[in-house]
Amino acid sequence: MALNLRRKTHESIVYIDKDSAPRIIPFGEDFILEHLPIGTRVIYPNPPIKGLPNREAAIRYAINHPIDADPLYAQLRPGMKVTIAMDDISLPLPPMATPDLRQTMLEVVLDICAANGVDDIHLVIANSLHRKMTEWEMRRMVGKKIFDAFYPDRYYNHDAEDDENLVTLGYTKHGEPLRINRRCAESDLLIYLNINLVPMDGGHKSVAVGLCDYESLRAHHEPQTIRDSNSYMDPERSELNHKIARLGKLVDENLKVFHIETALNNRMFPEGYDILTRNEDEFSLSDRLKWEAVKRTFSRLPRIARRKLLHQIPAQYEMIACYAGATEPVHQKILEKNFQQYEIPVKGQCDILITGIPDISPYNVYSALNPLLVQVMALGYHFNMYRNKPLIKKGGVLIITHPCFDEFDHNFHPSYIEFFHRLLPESRDAFYLREKYEREFAENPAYIEMYRRGNAYHGAHPFFMWYWGENGRQHVGRVIVAGAENAHVPEILGWERADNLTEAIAMARSYMGKNAEITMLHQPMIGICNVSD
Repeated sequence: MALNLRRKTHESIVYIDKDSAPRIIPFGEDFILEHLPIGTRVIYPNPPIKGLPNREAAIRYAINHPIDADPLYAQLRPGMKVTIAMDDISLPLPPMATPDLRQTMLEVVLDICAANGVDDIHLVIANSLHRKMTEWEMRRMVGKKIFDAFYPDRYYNHDAEDDENLVTLGYTKHGEPLRINRRCAESDLLIYLNINLVPMDGGHKSVAVGLCDYESLRAHHEPQTIRDSNSYMDPERSELNHKIARLGKLVDENLKVFHIETALNNRMFPEGYDILTRNEDEFSLSDRLKWEAVKRTFSRLPRIARRKLLHQIPAQYEMIACYAGATEPVHQKILEKNFQQYEIPVKGQCDILITGIPDISPYNVYSALNPLLVQVMALGYHFNMYRNKPLIKKGGVLIITHPCFDEFDHNFHPSYIEFFHRLLPESRDAFYLREKYEREFAENPAYIEMYRRGNAYHGAHPFFMWYWGENGRQHVGRVIVAGAENAHVPEILGWERADNLTEAIAMARSYMGKNAEITMLHQPMIGICNVSD
C-alpha cells in the first residue's frame, strides 16, 4: 500500500508505507514494474492545467495586445523584410500531435502579414548546433500548406557554419561574442515563435542561442558556467541564464524583435498511455488491464521496433498561456505559468535518488538514446529539475534505470561515437577535454560537412553534452546503473553497475547507511522540485 500524505493540487508526493509497492519505471524503450522499499518517497507530476479552449484566438489576442510593444499589425508595412524564427524539433518532447503549435502561430502571423502587404518573409528554424530537421519533419511542423508555399528557398534550417550568412552583432562587456543568422539580423522585424516546455527555454535564449554560431555558443556552453549554475531550471540561480541574458540584451540593442511565447501543460500521453504518469496505487481494474496490454505489446517487439512505436505516439500537450511583445516581460509571464504547472513543493533532500531514464531527450528525436545522452538525461536534466536546492544531498547516490546499450545513430550523432570511444577512456575531465579536443572536433571538415549537408549534430555538440552534466557530477557522490546490459558503458561514464534495482538500492545503502532516505522521481514526467528544509 502507499499512503498519500499530500493531496493538494500542486503537491504530488506519496510515501511507500507498510508493504513495498511496485512502480512503473522507464527502461530504455520499455517499461518495467519494480518494488521499492518501505518509506520511499515517490514524486509524481502535477495534474495537467486545463488547456485554453481556442488556442488560435488566444494567440491572436496576445499579438494584438502585446507587452511593452506595439501590436504586430502596427509594426508592419508593405515592402519590409520580415523573418519568422521558431524552435526546432527538440521542443516539445515527445513531438506534439498535429497541428503543431508552431503551425497555429504561423498561420496567425502570416495572415496578419498578408493583410498588411508584407510578402518578403522567410521562415528560419533556430536549430543552432543541433541537427538540421529533415524535410518530413519540417512539413509536419508547419503543415502542408505553409510548407509548400515557403520550402525550400524561404523555409530552411539555420546554418551555424555558413560564414557568408552570419553577421557579428558585437561583444558583451565580458567579451562574449555574438554572431547570428544574417537574414534574421538584417530584417526590419524578427518575429520569434517559442514553445516553452521548461523554464530553461525561451526568453533571450531563443535568438542568442538558437541562431548563433559555434564561437558564440562556446562562450557560455562550457564547464565552469554549468558548475556555477545552481540548477539551470531556476533562471535566477543559473549562471548560464545570466550569460545568455547579456547576449540577449545585445540582440535587443541591434535588432527589432517581437516575441510570441507559449506555455504548455504536461498532458504527455494520449488515452491508453496516460497511465504511465499516474500513481499505480490508484489504478482501476481498467488501468491495470491497460498496463498489461502496454507491457505485453512492448515486450514482444525488438528494440528498434519498440523505439519506433514510442516515437510515433504524439504528445497531447495543450497551450495554457500565450504572450507577445518585448522579450523579458513576455518571458517572465510564461515562466510564471511554467512553474504553476511544473513546480512540486518537496520537504527535505534525500540520500538516494532513483530515476528511470526515458528513451527520448531533446537530442535524439527519432533516434537512439546513446550513452552520452543517457548521461545528459541523468546528470544534466533529471539532476537539475529543482529550485532552491538539489533534491539529492551533496555526495548522495543517484540510481538510474537504463540498459545503457552501446548504440549510436551514425547519421545524427557521428561525432558522439568518436567522443565516447576515443576521448572518454582517456579522460572524463570536462576542462581537459575542452582545452585539448573541442576545437579539433568543431573544425573537423567531415563533421562540418555532415552538419551542413546532412542531419548530423555539430562536431562540437558531444562536448556540450558532456559539460551539461558537470554540476551533477560535482554534486553526486556515485551513480549506479540498474539493469545495464553491459559493463563497459557505465565504466566509461564513471558509473557503477547493478543487475537490477533491488541490488542497486542495496549498494547505495552500503554507502549511505541502512537508514538512508530514498526518493524516486516517477518517470516519465516533467516536474521541478522546489526543495525546502
